Amino acid sequence: MARKSICPITRAQFRNQAKPVTVSINDVPMVVPTKEFSTGSFGWYLNGKTTIEIDGKPVQVQLGLNLTVIGSKELADEPEKAPQPEPVASGAA
Repeated sequence: MARKSICPITRAQFRNQAKPVTVSINDVPMVVPTKEFSTGSFGWYLNGKTTIEIDGKPVQVQLGLNLTVIGSKELADEPEKAPQPEPVASGAA
């Protein structure tokens, strides 16, 4: 049986450092945002519609793109840090 791939980054590194990627479909650039999938893995995800010409006729197509970081599903879950409330000063001025 094949060994599982080990993800070289942490979930926090992905959340803080991963940037959207740009792909080109039929010479049209599309920005693919980062995503944490419901399965626990993370990567980039895009869906939408575009037009491709076939024999001079525009054909509308639906596209779906998943770029999943291999091994990310097996990483320990690191909850996102919630903003800490500001301490309230006590006492009268």
